[in-house]
Amino acid sequence: MVNEIYAHCETEMQGGVEHMQRDFKTLRTGKITTSVLDNIKIDYYGTLTALDQVGSVIAADATTIVINPWEKNLLSLIESAISKGNVGANPNNDGNQIKLFFPAMTVEQRKESVKQMKGMGENAKVSIRNDRRDANDKIKRLEKDKEITADESKTAQESIQKLTDKFISKIDQILKEKEVDILKV
Repeated sequence: MVNEIYAHCETEMQGGVEHMQRDFKTLRTGKITTSVLDNIKIDYYGTLTALDQVGSVIAADATTIVINPWEKNLLSLIESAISKGNVGANPNNDGNQIKLFFPAMTVEQRKESVKQMKGMGENAKVSIRNDRRDANDKIKRLEKDKEITADESKTAQESIQKLTDKFISKIDQILKEKEVDILKV
């Protein structure tokens, strides 16, 4: 039973780290990626649809994204969705495709991205601590119900704490590397 709690806790903590890394994709770094448009959705025949589902979205170079919709009547919908999405560039519609020209990031923008990244990291740490609390509560419940001894409970909680420390340090390492990446001009 304790091993199952430990395994579940580890899976949850790994999920927290992966969620943080997915969130990082929405951050702007020096080189533009198409993932800055991941949160942009358009109303495609009554269904909110991601841009990459209604056309090709490619990063033409380090500062330009080109969107070629499969249906030309979607150009205005895509253009307005990007404008509302506040992605850091105004859409340029030439009648066939939409181009987004992103200016080079200023030092202030880089620092703001680092601040957002650290906030995402803090959220991941809180999630991991919540996973630790949940696992410890389950272990304490087992001890209270006399399914495990006090010594087994203490050992299990120490194992959960070591697991927590491992994931917190993993997050700190990821944050440190990402900060260097963002601040690099």
